[in-house]
Amino acid sequence: MRPVSFELGAAPNAEGSCLVSFGRTRVLCTASVLEGVPPHREGKGGWVTAEYAMLPRSTNTRSDRERRGPRGRTQEIQRLIGRSLRAATDLEALGAFTVIVDCDVLVADGGTRTASITGACLALEQAIDWLRDKGHIDGPALRSRVAAVSVGIVRGTPCLDLDYIEDSGADSDFNLVALEDGRFVEVQGTAEDQPFSSQELSELLQLGEAGIRTLVRAQQAASRRGT
Repeated sequence: MRPVSFELGAAPNAEGSCLVSFGRTRVLCTASVLEGVPPHREGKGGWVTAEYAMLPRSTNTRSDRERRGPRGRTQEIQRLIGRSLRAATDLEALGAFTVIVDCDVLVADGGTRTASITGACLALEQAIDWLRDKGHIDGPALRSRVAAVSVGIVRGTPCLDLDYIEDSGADSDFNLVALEDGRFVEVQGTAEDQPFSSQELSELLQLGEAGIRTLVRAQQAASRRGT
C-alpha cells in the first residue's frame, strides 16, 4: 500500500467529510443530508447515493469541467461508489433521509475510485452520526465499513494499490470493494495487455483482501481519533 491518511471534518459545513490520500492521490469526500427520498424509495426507508468529479488540474494537464453532465467514465465511477456505500448501509434504519456523498478528486495519481469509496465511507459514517445526534434516527444505520483497493499485474508481478504509472503499464488490473468482514461488494477486472490465469486471479484477490484489511484498520483508527 502507498501511505494512506484520512482527515475527518475537512469540509466543516457538511454533515460529514473526509480528505483521503492514497499516496499522491487526494480526494475530498463530503456527505450531505437531505430530507426526503427518491420516488422509488417512498415508504421503504432512506437512500444513499454519490457523485464524482475530477477537478480540472487534478491531472498533469487541465481537463475540461463536465458542464453538460457526467461522461460515461464518471457515471460508472459514481454508480460504483453509490453501490458500495449502500452495501454498507441499513437503508431502512436511515428513515426518510437521503445522504449524497460528493467525491471531488484534488490530485489524481491512480486509484481515484478506490480512494473515493474508502474516504466516502467515513464521510457517510459522520453524516449518520449527525442524524442520530439530532434525534432523527435511532439505531446504527451503518452496518459495516466498506473499503476499496486496486490490484494488478505489472511486468509479471502482482501489485497492490497501483499508482498512475503502474496502472497505465499493467498487464491486467482490478478494483476490489469489500466490507470489513471480508465479503466482496464488487470485483472489476480486465486484461489490458496479457490475459491472466485463474491462479493469478486468486493471487490478486488475496493481495486485495490484505490491502482492504489494512484500509479498514486505518478507517477504524481515524474514526476513533476523529482526524
